Amino acid sequence: MEDVQVVAMLVRRCLAGDAAAWQEIVQNYNRRIYNICYRFAGSGDDAEDLTQEVFIKMYRTLSSYDPSKGAFVTWVTTITRNLLVDHFRKTKQDRLTDSIDSAPSEHEDAQPLSEQIQDQSAAPDAHVRSREVGERVHAALGKLSPELREAVILRDLQDMDYREIATVLRVPEGTVKSRINRGRAELARLLQRTYRQVM
Repeated sequence: MEDVQVVAMLVRRCLAGDAAAWQEIVQNYNRRIYNICYRFAGSGDDAEDLTQEVFIKMYRTLSSYDPSKGAFVTWVTTITRNLLVDHFRKTKQDRLTDSIDSAPSEHEDAQPLSEQIQDQSAAPDAHVRSREVGERVHAALGKLSPELREAVILRDLQDMDYREIATVLRVPEGTVKSRINRGRAELARLLQRTYRQVM
């Protein structure tokens, strides 16, 4: 968990014009924001652009952060989520609006995850297996409805608790739990179908 006093001090320093403080905020939250954007956008280039937009929005609205209303990470994730919702509405990209019940699209593998992940020099066999699993999970996530996808991403990939997710999504905790359960079940169904096709 983040240290509230340290973050509050960083924010104060940043608002006072301390460039090093802003740099520290960017370093601390860049990976988290990029991961959320990537899971939603499905493209490394789009995720980088969206991450930049999130940081611009954060910088412009930093003075509105109120530590008494919640953790900085919740505030950051809310900004990220709101920007992604706006992006989703503007672009109406097919890969984001695919229904979970729709037939597989011919564009499913247009940008496989393997082309966007750098080689970490693991054992070749383990690396291939890990990459294949990552590709399947990423593709399956892309088929979930946006509501289920964002709940699963925030809980299982960003390790946020139910209360934080409820704050970010502006829905009751019960709705969060329901979406996570439905999302996980649908993800499992999609992955089972994928593995059956591969066998």
